[in-house]
Order: sequence, then structure tokens, then C-alpha cells
Amino acid sequence: MTNKLLYLTLILISFLSTAQETKEEQTISLMLEEFHHAAAEANAQIYLNLLTEDAIFLGTDASERWTKKQFSAFVLPYFNQGKGWLYETKVRNVSLFESSSVAFFDEILENENYGRCRGSGVLIKTSQGWKISQYSLSIMVPNEVAKKVVEQIKSYEQKDNAKIIL
Repeated sequence: MTNKLLYLTLILISFLSTAQETKEEQTISLMLEEFHHAAAEANAQIYLNLLTEDAIFLGTDASERWTKKQFSAFVLPYFNQGKGWLYETKVRNVSLFESSSVAFFDEILENENYGRCRGSGVLIKTSQGWKISQYSLSIMVPNEVAKKVVEQIKSYEQKDNAKIIL
């Protein structure tokens, strides 16, 4: 094989690999949008089906580390009443591991009650498509106000009724 042919072959392989990665990233992004849309529509079947059976959901409160079963128990009373929640995606980054069967993501979301939030997590490619293995929702605190927020949290945790998670 000549150097020119080898070079062109490598470019083609690189292009196809990049195109496949872009397709996978798009598929993942669409799945995450479906996850958020299902929450907004209070559609428990779609929402919970997008989680792996051993999924972990980390909420904004330190006490909120839920298995799928625990998270389902939290979600269902709201969804059964038709009450969902809307998180509008502003920015999303998706990164695939070399195997292309595991990915991680982070996204900036907007919510009426919590303002600007960050969602991040790990995704697993299953025989049913991409599913969320871990999702973490956090409230983004600007550095300029972080010390005040930390002081408020410490004050809250010192109260007798505070849930302190170590």
C-alpha cells in the first residue's frame, strides 16, 4: 500500500469513526431530551424506563441518593397526579468511552423553581438503547455567593431537625 493510499484510508477511517461518534452523541442527546420531556409530561413509564435497573439518582439535597426503586417511589405520587417538572436544556456535553457502550454527560438546565441547574451522569448502551445509570442534579452556585450559601447550609445543619449525611 502506498503512503498516499494509506493516508487516505486513515482519513476515511477517522471520518467514519467521527461520524459514528457524532451519531451516538446525537442519539444520547435525544434520549436525554426524551427523559426531560417525560418528566415534564409526568409520564412515569417512559421516564423510569430510561433508567437502568441498577440506576442511582442523586438529587439536590444531600439525603437524596436513590436507587431506581427509591426514586420511583418518590416520582410516582407526583406523576400519578399529573404533576411533572420541566428542566429545559441550555447546553449539553456528551463524551463516549472508547468502547462506545459507556458515555458520560453534563448539561446546564433551566427550571422555574430551582433556576439554573446542572445535570450530569453516566449512560450505558443496552440492548434497548442508551439508558441512564447515574444521574446527578445540582444547583449551580456562583463563586461570588458560595461562602454565604455554605454559611446558610452550616447553620441549617446545626439545627436539631437537619438531615446530616456523612
